[in-house]
Amino acid sequence: MSTIEMKSDLYKILDKIENEQLLRTVYDFLKQSENVEEGQIWKTLSEEQKKEVYLSYEESQDDKNLIDWENVKKKF
Repeated sequence: MSTIEMKSDLYKILDKIENEQLLRTVYDFLKQSENVEEGQIWKTLSEEQKKEVYLSYEESQDDKNLIDWENVKKKF
């Protein structure tokens, strides 16, 4: 997927979200990461938080641990 396609898809997804809290979370995340140098956020994590990130990544490799996008959209 190209950058242009990703941006277009993001706009479409954001446009459909009615949950203000979810929109605020996405906004805050994107705004915060806008001015962060690569790797800077990782440096702020505790060892426990880093372990959780690694564990989440490992668990995401097994399809049975993933939630279908349609189900996620229904929840929010």
